[in-house]
Amino acid sequence: IYSQLPLILSFLKCQQGWFWSLLPTSSTMVDVSKWPLFSLLSTEELATVRQACVFGTSANEAIYITHGNEVFVIGLNSSSCLGTGDSLSTVVPKKLDFLQGKKVVSLSYGSGPHVLLATEDGQLFAWGHNGYSQLGNGNTNQGVSPLLITANLQNKKVREVACGSHHSMALTQDGEVFAWGYNNCGQIGSGSTANQPYPRRVTGCLQGKTAVGITCGQTSSMALIDNGEVYGWGYNGNGQLGIGNNGNQLTPCRLAVLQGLFPVFQIVSGYSHCLALTDEGLLYSWGANTYGQLGTGNKNNHLSPVQIMADKERIVEVAACHSTHTSAAKTQSGQVYMWGQCRGQSIIVPHLTHFSNTDDVFACFGTPSVMWRLMSMEHDGFMTVAEALKKEFDNPETSDLKFSVDGKCIHVHKAVLKIRCWTEDQQEVIEIGQFSYPVYRSFLQFLYTDTVDLPPEDAIGLLDLATSYCENRLKRLCQQIIKRGITVGNAFTLLSAAIRYDAEDLELFCFRFCVNHLTQVTQTGAFWQVDGAMLKEFISKASRCGAFKN
Repeated sequence: IYSQLPLILSFLKCQQGWFWSLLPTSSTMVDVSKWPLFSLLSTEELATVRQACVFGTSANEAIYITHGNEVFVIGLNSSSCLGTGDSLSTVVPKKLDFLQGKKVVSLSYGSGPHVLLATEDGQLFAWGHNGYSQLGNGNTNQGVSPLLITANLQNKKVREVACGSHHSMALTQDGEVFAWGYNNCGQIGSGSTANQPYPRRVTGCLQGKTAVGITCGQTSSMALIDNGEVYGWGYNGNGQLGIGNNGNQLTPCRLAVLQGLFPVFQIVSGYSHCLALTDEGLLYSWGANTYGQLGTGNKNNHLSPVQIMADKERIVEVAACHSTHTSAAKTQSGQVYMWGQCRGQSIIVPHLTHFSNTDDVFACFGTPSVMWRLMSMEHDGFMTVAEALKKEFDNPETSDLKFSVDGKCIHVHKAVLKIRCWTEDQQEVIEIGQFSYPVYRSFLQFLYTDTVDLPPEDAIGLLDLATSYCENRLKRLCQQIIKRGITVGNAFTLLSAAIRYDAEDLELFCFRFCVNHLTQVTQTGAFWQVDGAMLKEFISKASRCGAFKN
């Protein structure tokens, strides 16, 4: 490939008008393939996913949003957390019609689990477990379908949501923080430990301040202010509030230790620990450390923030969620580190992974393997060279060479054919007579995509072409297609083709299929249409295999 690099660059340069014009309209689907639950979706369904979140005590529930803003759910449905109107589990995606057309901007989940969802127009929806009024609708009845939550939020637009184990928080567009639900440790920030049935504005030290971010531990809450200050309240038994002691706080308390260092621009909470990232890329951790989730090199809890990864390059993103004791971080150059509880192991020092994003850490090593955030499409307009070439196959606007087959034209690029080791041809139109249009078009498309999509009967012709052109990889792909599509009706035809094109592995496969279904195969027209020599050879070989005993 390196020897062909100048040619590739030359091709892209001469085609730059069409190549770069493609970039703004490109899109890439969210990669959810590392989460087992999404293996239940078809390739077509996966291609529609724009946003996704896997949640639940065993990562057995998922919600995803399509490019058309349709909301689907799949999984176990504990506490009716799928919002389908019942408590039935499903391995088939179900659409939440109530949320049809709503563009989701934030989503979070609790341990019940319960689910909070905020839309682009500022509406707040909740459903699932509600034993502590964490849905915010004033009662403790389970929410089997999405509920629009409006109490104390009239004329407010919610832009972000966060869930603890059994409490909830919402951040409005004007920077106000609301909390409700379970309050045994003061996690609602109301000054008491009474549960809160409706959204209540968190005041105290937050009064008059503009919040820009919120996060929840299991029974603790944190808010990030626009000037980079951090405030916490709720359970503090492991020092997860970072205030230098382990006493619970019933109202917001400022993390004085971080004051004056650098403004914090991202904060995340694990089950009982926190990570804070400053605007200069410095990372601090505090709280519980039973699994090494603080990344300090030991398992000692820390009541105040301590800097970690000081010897690494600038950190640009940190990750944690209240369901796990796992931590992750991404550096400026794209390196991803993980530490804490990782698939049963306790990693006490940040470990460099081969992952390209922090989401993959939780997919592969989170316990459970939930998502730490709502995964969303990155609309960066990027299109790979492979995607661009695939799109330009048979495009008359950019091609400089045509193949004419059965009176139809197939448009290609001379540079691509030369890169694929074809002899350069000065003709503008090349006539092809020995192969059909579907076969030859599939062959040329293979040169652009390395894939083949043909029915078994056409794959026979492509196998002939691949044999003639000495394209061994294409030959193997054709054999795979034929094997997957073999039936009693076409088995002998495929066997004949395998013999004719010297495909030994395919010949053996088709022969065994014919012997195993001998009675049905011998009743087909294809069986009696073969030449006598081949029929005689088949009968002789089948006889030696014991096909005619009894």
